[in-house]
Amino acid sequence: MPVPDIVTAPYLLTFVAVASYLLGSIPFGLVIAKLMGLGDLRQIGSGNIGATNVLRTGSKSAALATLLLDAGKGGIAVLLARFFVGEDAAQLAGLAAFIGHIFPVWLNFNGGKGVATYLGTLLALSFFAGLAACLTWLAFALVFRISSLAALAAAALMPLWLHFMGLPSYVMLAALLGALIWMRHAGNIRRILSGTEKKIQLRKS
Repeated sequence: MPVPDIVTAPYLLTFVAVASYLLGSIPFGLVIAKLMGLGDLRQIGSGNIGATNVLRTGSKSAALATLLLDAGKGGIAVLLARFFVGEDAAQLAGLAAFIGHIFPVWLNFNGGKGVATYLGTLLALSFFAGLAACLTWLAFALVFRISSLAALAAAALMPLWLHFMGLPSYVMLAALLGALIWMRHAGNIRRILSGTEKKIQLRKS
């Protein structure tokens, strides 16, 4: 059962934040690529440790595993914190896991861009909020065929969706995570504006 707010001491919230950060810091893409003999992701494609770059190794199964595990980091952190401590701790856990993913201590604070962990966090906080984010990503991806643009759109629109869904308590967290996603996509934004960002390939050429 969650701990009542009256006895939720600062040390407990600190433990939630640190544990969630360390969970988020696990570079699953890098680990999976090495275990499957795909090489060092930091030397492949964009050098990113996320699922999109894992896909560039040619292994769809490795990319899917990375996507699920990176999303799971945020989701598990939120669910455990909510169950054992409470709702405020759940949001803190989601934030800490996300920060762990983009700034992992194990990789000199240079991690992924956070989209999968962001989606996992939202799905755990509210399934319908997470679903809205996924559908927004899908809609933009189908229309523009640019994964990064779809992620940026989902992150930017999510606070608005949360407002209309009657979930105002999550708006601030979504806005903060969205801002961090935009920051991590600075290079992608420049390429989108210049028309050089790679598009999603629906079939092999």
